[in-house]
Amino acid sequence: MPVTLLGAAEIRALAADLDVTPTKKLGQNFVVDANTVRKIVAAARVTAADRVVEVGPGLGSLTLAILESGAPVTAVEIDHRLAERLPATAAAHGVPDGALTVVAQDALRVSELPGDPDVLVANLPYNVSVPVLLHFMEHFPTIQRGVVMVQAEVGERLAAPSGSKVYGAPSVKAAWYGTWRLAGTVSRQVFWPVPNVDSVLVGFERDAEPRGTEEERLRTFAIVDAAFQQRRKMLRQALSNVLGGSSAAASEVLERAGVAATARGEELTIEDFVRIARA
Repeated sequence: MPVTLLGAAEIRALAADLDVTPTKKLGQNFVVDANTVRKIVAAARVTAADRVVEVGPGLGSLTLAILESGAPVTAVEIDHRLAERLPATAAAHGVPDGALTVVAQDALRVSELPGDPDVLVANLPYNVSVPVLLHFMEHFPTIQRGVVMVQAEVGERLAAPSGSKVYGAPSVKAAWYGTWRLAGTVSRQVFWPVPNVDSVLVGFERDAEPRGTEEERLRTFAIVDAAFQQRRKMLRQALSNVLGGSSAAASEVLERAGVAATARGEELTIEDFVRIARA
């Protein structure tokens, strides 16, 4: 029996049956269009050979589209009502036993996942999309690539190159792990309820080798945070607290790293920030 997808009427009926009203607090906007969830799975190049982790499966529309590819899915869901119903929905739509594992936890706190997933595919809750992405990249090194749907503004920031207006701390921290790109746009009309912001797909590939040690990552991220907290200031001032306590000490470290003390955070690449951390 092939896997069948959820339609808009069935999604609303499921929500009513569970007494679920999509909440802004949990960043819930359910996708009610089958073509959109198939587009996300296609953008992620999911095959039966992959092991997929999905964050925030909700009522299961994207979950079923991933399972339709033949790949097993581990779904992490914070809402216990949704987590409990998802296996029954999957079974009713032709998903074979053992293909879906549901982890009823907060995605920001999960530290273990069954099956060592290698692909992340998700419609991420808008209010926590960047923290969730960085948490999964940090804690699950088996994840090699993925596609996530996020608010357009967040997606543009994640994929931004240095020097662009929207380049910031999320751009640099994401780049620590690999390369990020915009992978498509999504209409507001495919969601229930219809959000008041636009959405995009963001694709990523993890670098073949880690960029540095955990200690270097923490030091780099602290420097990144300081640089963008006062993004209009020159680095010698913005980084004075984290590089020796004065602008003179910061200038010395920046000189050793080969970075101009008069530069600003938005001009620096991830490689520049790592050199500062190592200096």
